[in-house]
Amino acid sequence: MQLKRLFIVGPMGVGKTTVGKLLASELGLRFIDSDREIERRTGTNISWIFDVEGEKGFRDREEQVLEELTKEENVLVATGGGSVLRERNRENLKIRGLVIYLNADLTLLVKRTKDDTKRPLLKGKNVKKVLEKILRERSSLYKEVSDIEINVAEKSSKNAVAKIMEALDKEIEIGKS
Repeated sequence: MQLKRLFIVGPMGVGKTTVGKLLASELGLRFIDSDREIERRTGTNISWIFDVEGEKGFRDREEQVLEELTKEENVLVATGGGSVLRERNRENLKIRGLVIYLNADLTLLVKRTKDDTKRPLLKGKNVKKVLEKILRERSSLYKEVSDIEINVAEKSSKNAVAKIMEALDKEIEIGKS
């Protein structure tokens, strides 16, 4: 199975980075987390960018980074949860590689993010309400760009990777016929 570009989308707390690292290793791809790449390039964290430049400033940076990362070869990119909000990002994801949408129910996402102090969209807010709004706004966008959708449920990351590998095998078989 030879994939050059694989992208993972989904809401915050779904496990894009954890699953992405395992999957990249399994497939022999280089792993890049787009949020960590933004932090590396700016020399600061996402929260600081949100505080100083606002969400628009962050989304501008995210769009620029994704423009470049979606052209890389032999790479698996875990995108930020809001990357699908911009049409240009959605187009680049769809036309430049295979997109996996990791989803989970609201209860699991709340459980995984409720004590996280590094997510600017959740800082000082009702986590459940914010995540409900995010899912309402973004679920259809995740579906729009995705080739494969995997529900991670409460299972292990290794289980999610196994489900993805199975789906990738099917996707490649369909492509050959």
